[in-house]
Amino acid sequence: MGPLAASPDLLRDPASALPGQPKNLEGQNLQAMRRTAEAFEASFLSQMMKPMFEGLSTEAPFGGGAGEAAWRGFLVDAMAQQTVKSGGVGLADSVLAQMIKMQEQGA
Repeated sequence: MGPLAASPDLLRDPASALPGQPKNLEGQNLQAMRRTAEAFEASFLSQMMKPMFEGLSTEAPFGGGAGEAAWRGFLVDAMAQQTVKSGGVGLADSVLAQMIKMQEQGA
């Protein structure tokens, strides 16, 4: 397989050096790919969470209205980002593995 099979820690700590790691995958490049994979997972989770909140109704004086509708999306996005920060659902790891594989094939 590739360097990911040797050490799954690369997924969490891309700056760690691995024997046999491709020369073109530098620590900064891996960190940028990790951030991109996590952003993708957060976006995916946000889209999955939105329907959960569509049916909620809130009543006055502390809920409802245009303000709540405008800010609910931000709340869902923040919850998705926090979920990814806490370990996510594993989507970022899979996306990162595919990104690394594509980088290796391009070399």
